[in-house]
Amino acid sequence: MTDNTVAASLEQNQPPIANVQRLSLFVFALFFIFGGITSLNDILIPKLKSLFSLSYAEAMLVQSAFFLAYALASIPASLLISRIGYMRAAAIGLVTMAVGCALFIPAALVGLFGAFLIALFVLAIGVTVVQVVSNPLISLLGPQQTSHSRVTFAQAFNSLGTTVAPYLGAMLILGSLSQVDPATLSGSALATYLAEEAKVISNTYAGLAVALIVVALLVWQQRKHLPSSLTSGNANPLSALSLLKQPRFAFGAACIFCYVGAEVSIGSLLTNFLMQDSTFGFNAEVAGKHVAYYWGGAMIGRFIGAGLLRAFAPGKVLACAAVVAIALIASAATNHGAVAGWSILAIGLFNSVMFPTIFALACEGLGKRAAEGSGLICCAIVGGAIVPPLTGLAADLSTLGLSLVVPAVCYAVIASYGWYARRSALA
Repeated sequence: MTDNTVAASLEQNQPPIANVQRLSLFVFALFFIFGGITSLNDILIPKLKSLFSLSYAEAMLVQSAFFLAYALASIPASLLISRIGYMRAAAIGLVTMAVGCALFIPAALVGLFGAFLIALFVLAIGVTVVQVVSNPLISLLGPQQTSHSRVTFAQAFNSLGTTVAPYLGAMLILGSLSQVDPATLSGSALATYLAEEAKVISNTYAGLAVALIVVALLVWQQRKHLPSSLTSGNANPLSALSLLKQPRFAFGAACIFCYVGAEVSIGSLLTNFLMQDSTFGFNAEVAGKHVAYYWGGAMIGRFIGAGLLRAFAPGKVLACAAVVAIALIASAATNHGAVAGWSILAIGLFNSVMFPTIFALACEGLGKRAAEGSGLICCAIVGGAIVPPLTGLAADLSTLGLSLVVPAVCYAVIASYGWYARRSALA
């Protein structure tokens, strides 16, 4: 069966079952991988903040370096898919991720914060390619009417990765932060400590590089056995911009900007927020492990959301989730102790349906332009590069609690879009 035949059968909602089942397994694995890699930033931020004595705004440059790649690489990634197909593009993305992970080794050797940012940027380029592959592909594997549910279900595997990675990362990367305060060291003792702690980071990412190469080889081996192209082959990088003339799509892209910015801002501050005496007062490792509850809530919510989105209008579900997230932010900012701590962690549960629902609502009816739409929407993920530093600056100027006003504004925009898009574009 040729790629064109597969594409035609998919468009007619008559997919070749065997191929689609195998392809779905690979897509679920890709969601797991890029989710886990991305959530490790939440563990890396407190580590680098401590090692290099950074302010919150400076530490948030970790997210800026990472998510800037989405703005620069998303449209090229969609063009890459059009030229070589989904599976080949996925393999290239995985290899690029491995290169980024390997760059943590020289970054640790030179001991410069900027070197870590460069490594993160390269890693994120690979993540961008993999994500641009995954979202439209899972959306196309079945009837358009149930794409919201299907994308949400696939995103649950993304959340599985974001749940597992912070817990393991906290043990591997943050364990020593609770034992040594670099402010108490000086001279050769401080230099030795910084070198050893940087090596902890590089060893973790070197292991990830090896694993990513193995997965890339597995994907590459399947390039001739699985559908490798479901797009029209359009190679004009400016053609995707015409999609912004569609209000529903443009508003959806703006909401992806807001959602990723809000989700990443909260995740980035979680460890430090839970370390405060006014909340749980945890040490760094224990606080880092609790980040898994934030992402775990998103995982559980996506499995639940996959069912809810079949029973209720996706736009209304999205609006309700955003309103609850705002209420939880208000609780975290105004309360103390366990109430504040669990309020901010519970936001993850209501984040669960947001990205996949916004993506599916924005892309309804795009058809063969799904890859273009995915590339353009993934550009909007640059919100993760812009909103977190603003939140960090707010934290430096006030408190961590008050800085949550920034993501709250983002959720308000999302709630508005949910109500705006409550009726299907296919009706």
